[in-house]
Amino acid sequence: MSRTLTQEEKELAAAGYGHLEKEKALQTDKDSDLGHVDITEHAISLTDLNDKLSTSVDVKDPGNSNGLTNDEATKRLAQNGPNVLTPPKKKSALRKYIDRLLTMFNILLILAGILEYILLGVNFKENFQNTYLGGILIAVAFLNAFIDWYQVQKSEAILASFLAMIPPSCRVLRDATIQTIPAADLVTGDVVLLRVGDKTPADMIVFSATDLKVDNSSLTGESEPQERRALSNGSSSRPVEAENLVFNSTLVVNGEGWGIVVRTGDNTLIGQVAKLTSGEEGKEAPLAREIARFVVQISCIAIIFAIVFLLVGLTTVYKGHPDLTVTFAVSVLVAFVPEGLPSVVTLLLSIAAKRMASQNVLVKDLQGVETLGSVRNYNLTMLATDKTGTLTRNQMAVTNLWSGSRMFSAFQACISNNDDPKTTQFSLNASGMSEMVDIAALNSRVKFDKTDIPFDKREILGDATETGLTRFAGKYLGSMYDEQQKKFPKVFEVPFNSTNKWALVIVEKPHKTGPLRSLIKGAPERILAKCSTYLKDNVEVPITDEFKAAYDAAYNYMASRGHRVIACAQSLLHEEQYPADFTFSRNNANYPSAEYCFVGLVSLEDPPKHGVREAIGTLRLAGIKVMMVTGDHPKTAEAIARKINLILGDTRETLAAKTERSMEEVYEDEVSAVVVHGDDIDGLQGWQWDQIFAKDEVVFARTSPKHKLEIVKRAQALGHIVGVTGDGVNDSPALKRADLGIAMNISGSDVSKEAAKMILLDDNFASTVKGVAEGRQIFVNLKRSIQYTISHSTPEVIPQLLYVIVPIPLPLSAILILVIDLGFELFVALSFAWDKPETVDGLMRMTPRKPVNERSIASLKRRALRRTKTLRRDSETQNIIPPSKFSKLVTEFSKPFTRDFWEDVMETTENENLVDLKLLSYSYLEVGLIETLGALVAYFVVFFKNGFSPSDLRRAQQATVYFIKGAPDFINSRGQTINATQQIDALGQAQSIVYLSIFIIQCFNVFAVKAKFSYPFGRRILGNVWNFAGIVGGACLGMFIVYTPPLHVVFGGSVHLSPLYWLIPMAFGCLLLVWTSLRVVLLRRSIQSSRVKDIKGLMMFPTMRTMSMRSKH
Repeated sequence: MSRTLTQEEKELAAAGYGHLEKEKALQTDKDSDLGHVDITEHAISLTDLNDKLSTSVDVKDPGNSNGLTNDEATKRLAQNGPNVLTPPKKKSALRKYIDRLLTMFNILLILAGILEYILLGVNFKENFQNTYLGGILIAVAFLNAFIDWYQVQKSEAILASFLAMIPPSCRVLRDATIQTIPAADLVTGDVVLLRVGDKTPADMIVFSATDLKVDNSSLTGESEPQERRALSNGSSSRPVEAENLVFNSTLVVNGEGWGIVVRTGDNTLIGQVAKLTSGEEGKEAPLAREIARFVVQISCIAIIFAIVFLLVGLTTVYKGHPDLTVTFAVSVLVAFVPEGLPSVVTLLLSIAAKRMASQNVLVKDLQGVETLGSVRNYNLTMLATDKTGTLTRNQMAVTNLWSGSRMFSAFQACISNNDDPKTTQFSLNASGMSEMVDIAALNSRVKFDKTDIPFDKREILGDATETGLTRFAGKYLGSMYDEQQKKFPKVFEVPFNSTNKWALVIVEKPHKTGPLRSLIKGAPERILAKCSTYLKDNVEVPITDEFKAAYDAAYNYMASRGHRVIACAQSLLHEEQYPADFTFSRNNANYPSAEYCFVGLVSLEDPPKHGVREAIGTLRLAGIKVMMVTGDHPKTAEAIARKINLILGDTRETLAAKTERSMEEVYEDEVSAVVVHGDDIDGLQGWQWDQIFAKDEVVFARTSPKHKLEIVKRAQALGHIVGVTGDGVNDSPALKRADLGIAMNISGSDVSKEAAKMILLDDNFASTVKGVAEGRQIFVNLKRSIQYTISHSTPEVIPQLLYVIVPIPLPLSAILILVIDLGFELFVALSFAWDKPETVDGLMRMTPRKPVNERSIASLKRRALRRTKTLRRDSETQNIIPPSKFSKLVTEFSKPFTRDFWEDVMETTENENLVDLKLLSYSYLEVGLIETLGALVAYFVVFFKNGFSPSDLRRAQQATVYFIKGAPDFINSRGQTINATQQIDALGQAQSIVYLSIFIIQCFNVFAVKAKFSYPFGRRILGNVWNFAGIVGGACLGMFIVYTPPLHVVFGGSVHLSPLYWLIPMAFGCLLLVWTSLRVVLLRRSIQSSRVKDIKGLMMFPTMRTMSMRSKH
């Protein structure tokens, strides 16, 4: 499969990852600010520190420390206060309100209002009524800003309550018992246990550590983890460089340690460095950017239209009447701008935030709440998920053991029906079994909450694999477990890490040739590589090809059942080379690393979580590619993947076995699934990555954190919107890099929760499906709301244009337009937040809004390659020379005059944006024209009934003296005389029917706008009671304005308007429903083509318990 990377692919790779080098170059060193902090405890010896803080620690055996008493801790907490940082200084409420007020829409409204007041200086008497319009315009701007500000404040309060659901906690020794308490309750003198994945809860002096490393990058900018160890006499270095000091909020990425709390709250280092905790970042979410862009576009169009028709009016019909033309220009401005849209969007997202929390999905920041239905994060095209603890229950149990070519079942009562007939029942007396129990018990870093209770009643604190092995060892050792730990103490240890994939301990357990023996466990292929002999009938025998064949068969048997397989080996250290006082060291690998004796294999079963199979099937039917990225063996990963709908088809290996061909004879296009080994990832070329991601089913096995990060980067380079789920420290780099990092709340480490953007409160992978479905529905509801809201712009604008061009009496005043935009429209648009999906599975059977396919990838690569070729490089170093500001400006200006620019603009894609051409066509052309016709027909009918034919209206308006108080009598074409009172009443009726026509047809549009998969009627379309509540509210407002005489001074209107005229817009509303039904029929084929096709073999029924009766033992 290997081939040489072409120059084009090399250039493409550079274009895709050039920004990563910039990120490294911009890394800032914060050390200068950390050199002036008041922390001195690190320089004190451990004995003096113990006395100073009046605590009790055991340096030799930290687990036997007493720590503080609960009474003393409570007393210190009352004296010194909780261990929390003073919140960073935030913008004042007034400042936030001003920010909301100074948006494009509100500025336009305020300027329009001021313009109306300027007209008072031109002609106070005639323009006095404009004071109402000017005041309302300015008031609307302030009200709009208030609604927006209030909802943001409310959203922040909701978010704070969400975060309170997952308070940080820590493990502390009090009264000689390990307790898990809120980090806020820590006090100086507390003894704290730190483990991989923890977030350090306070500043602490380390008094015992095993390969402890912390990530200080958030404080010092150091990219590499820093080692921390105990220093009995203290450290003379600066606090940030002291090896015995760990800081609040840093992350433990390796090993474990014990520390004494010396600083809490604002007295910690992070509390003292002001710049780390002052101010708040303003980062705009993708949805906010798209809405803002749409607002600017609409505002620019409105301003252009207003200016053009202002000039037309001043130079033609209304020459000499600047007040009329200015009022008209303001009306056009108000008609074009959907004033209520920002408030509706904010309100919709606030409602969505609450609903997401009820689905056990917590989005960590306010921008994350906005992205629930946004352009990006819920438009997932790929989900890379960890296995253990995410797809599986993280409850490991030993199932089988293999040693000396014999397979044993780990269950005392019976042998599982799934086991091979040759499998025998476990016995400690069998060859290798006692050694494997010893390795499980002694090569372990688990802790217990209490040690003074029976073993089977204890809570084990450790990772799932070690917990499973410890339970197994404890079952057979019983009360001897604790005695064995004391009898055979550790003298040296190399903890497990994702690079080595093994853990080693050296214990004092005498044998014939010496006092020490080395016990090692880990990934079978890594352990076997360190072995030269194996244990058979309690005798060490050289490894042969026959043994390797038996080993492979046993390994495949265990792994193919979806079990995690661990290998165990030991080395009886010869006293001549390793005496009892030998000094082992990890730094120079001064410990035995070869010539081990292979003891055996242990398999542990971690069954899939309930609901995972259906969840993955649902995501795949939603067009989301789901991949497993795990550290397990490929066979184990593939077996689990086949149980949970991740792999249904053949890989090259399985197809080769089925067809009795060699793997080289199987072509890539014959298979739909691939399992990639982590060792192969570093050597993959660009075309191979393309080949992997083109498969329907992908599993990455034996991966390291670096590999997971690389997988995410490569997928993003192809245009995928990548979600990553995980719960461990090894998942955190990928979680942070992903477009949507999803961590587990209960089983997740502090590191993973810190890196993720979203947290599943119930640890249920199925909640991811709920989140995606909810996110897609939020987007649909937002789109419907915008589509509905801007539909009335056309029937508001076109009558204004007729007022200037024909001319005719103003069909709709600016004040009535505001009543539409901020009155009933606001009620109804908001009600879309409670819309349910149009069909049962409609949204979750559609492809993502920005699907990644061969065409999109080809387009992306073409553009990236084009960008790369335009970069200037240094002739010697080949480093990119950044362009000057002037050259950037010239490039931006010249873009529209290039062929490439227009090719990109005109290129057809399958992407769906929040505001796209289909939405604009529906709102402005289709529904907009129907509403305009309905409103104008009603307008002319009302005027005709009041004595004005269309020609009469044109003649009267050209005179510019009618339809006002004190106007002369008008004689129509039929010879009838119409006085000033009748003229004003006729205009009031006409404007009222235009207003009501828009309202009535928009009531039909509430349901028409939902019709995409089905016709605009039926239970799911009509099922939102809030729609009807909004319509009733809008109707009450309309009746109140039109038929209340005192309001006619401000809004116009007439009590003489007959309800019979309402039938006209109702008829056009029915026409709208007919057109929408026809539209559904016309677009049905294109919508059906965007549905994800059925996937053959999906198992959409609950995952069976694979533990069967084993869970009882």
